[in-house]
Amino acid sequence: MKYLLLAAITFLSVTFSSAQKSVLLDTYFNNEYQVDKSTGVKTPFHYRWEDQTLNGFSILGDIFKKNGASLASLPTAPTAATLKGHQIYIIVDPDTKKESPNPNLMDDTSVKNIADWVKKGGVLVLFGNDSANTNLKSLNKLANVFGINFNDQMINHVTNDVTREGGGVVTAGTEVFKTSKMVYMKDACSIGLSGKAFPILKQKDDVIIGGSTYGKGTIVAIGDPWLYNEYVNGKLQKEFENDKGADDLVKWLISKIK
Repeated sequence: MKYLLLAAITFLSVTFSSAQKSVLLDTYFNNEYQVDKSTGVKTPFHYRWEDQTLNGFSILGDIFKKNGASLASLPTAPTAATLKGHQIYIIVDPDTKKESPNPNLMDDTSVKNIADWVKKGGVLVLFGNDSANTNLKSLNKLANVFGINFNDQMINHVTNDVTREGGGVVTAGTEVFKTSKMVYMKDACSIGLSGKAFPILKQKDDVIIGGSTYGKGTIVAIGDPWLYNEYVNGKLQKEFENDKGADDLVKWLISKIK
């Protein structure tokens, strides 16, 4: 009986711990599909936990799990009910009409639902991109509530191979990136800040990662979805420590959970 009781307590402790670190990934505003030309079958791809191709977030998902978090996806517009029970909510690279014939756009109801969730202690992560590859207007409808703006200004533009001069961003000595010294983040948009918003990481004179607070919650805005599998699989030059940078960011985000 004693061992059964200890096992039950351990199970409940693990369950409670996981529930306190649930990471929800949006697949509604970012909802891209590939179509198999021979079968016509549509397959979701791009920035998804389950996608193990270079376009996916499977490695980032593994890093969250390694740090004690569970993963979930949200294929519908966010509501109070669907956000409840999740502590981190990630929105990445909202679709343009080029990527989806009928993209799901941020509306006032979604903005209110997300803002209310953040105010109660949620950690919101917004990944932008350069304006040619994402819907900045849709993303800014939400980001502007928190004093953050994804600017229509490309920084770290890369025309050749992976080089320090192109996409290298120094992270050493920053609050978030405790172990990584430099990461690779190319063709990002700069971040504008106002009100309570603050810079987290700069590239020269431009903010490439910004943050803000809202009620009990935290918001992080990143100018590029740089943590997809292509850039965290350990195959970049050794000077680029995207894998360490991803782990640093994940640990910091989890530390912000109330």
